Amino acid sequence: MYEKDYILRMIEMFGEFIAAILGYIKKGNHKEAYKSLDMAYYNFLKEDASFFQKIPKDEISEKLVSEHNYTNNHLEILAELFYAEAELKYKEGKKGESIELYEKSLILLEFVDDKSRTYSLNRESRQTSIKNRIDELKG
Repeated sequence: MYEKDYILRMIEMFGEFIAAILGYIKKGNHKEAYKSLDMAYYNFLKEDASFFQKIPKDEISEKLVSEHNYTNNHLEILAELFYAEAELKYKEGKKGESIELYEKSLILLEFVDDKSRTYSLNRESRQTSIKNRIDELKG
């Protein structure tokens, strides 16, 4: 019971963290958004952003699962961080960097969907949003 409560609190806290980052981006406070993103990568995944950004997108899911023992929950958190960072890069006009991050986020979410035994409307909605953004940027 305590473990379940702890996990639920962590999920809720992470959701609030992502919402705050997206809020900074919307307000144009990019410096604070970067600061929060850096903190989130380390606090939730125990690595800095550059560790994840160096992994090629076609290897990211398998590498994190097999070499670093990441769970679907870890991958979903990373996907949300990539999404938030992609949004930040998009707002800054860094098209190439944002596409790369959106694609990594999508790959992770699709991997989690494939491996998970639970359906998530939020995950499906995020995938659709990312696909639309990628099409927009590549179009």
